[in-house]
Amino acid sequence: MLPFPISLVPGESPYRQVVYAATKAVVSGVLPSGSPFPSVRELSQALKINPNTAHKVVAELVRNGVLEVLPGVGTVVAIAVKSSAAEKRALLSKPVEQLVVEAMRLGLAEQDVVQALASRWRELRSETQPKVAIRAATSE
Repeated sequence: MLPFPISLVPGESPYRQVVYAATKAVVSGVLPSGSPFPSVRELSQALKINPNTAHKVVAELVRNGVLEVLPGVGTVVAIAVKSSAAEKRALLSKPVEQLVVEAMRLGLAEQDVVQALASRWRELRSETQPKVAIRAATSE
């Protein structure tokens, strides 16, 4: 079992899909700094991809500073991975494209999509904010 979500889509490069999914997991905090990353063999077997492809994925993630190889420990998520705004936006390119295509299919205007996105953003933010119980002070 992989420590990050991925479902490979036929017709797209498995290499690119895995690099994207792993990077997204690190940037979003699903894979925190210092956590172990699957070996090439584990990656290959779990995703049913060629071991050479799995090796290429790990090498790319190491080259990009997402992962680091620690002797005697293995491959782990790099400490203090800093993602630029451009890298974070790039992670959204595919989901944004899918959203735009679906909105166009439904005949929605750009403003409708922006409003729906802003509304959902506020909902999710309020769900993730810590709930603070407010107690009325009573004096006796």
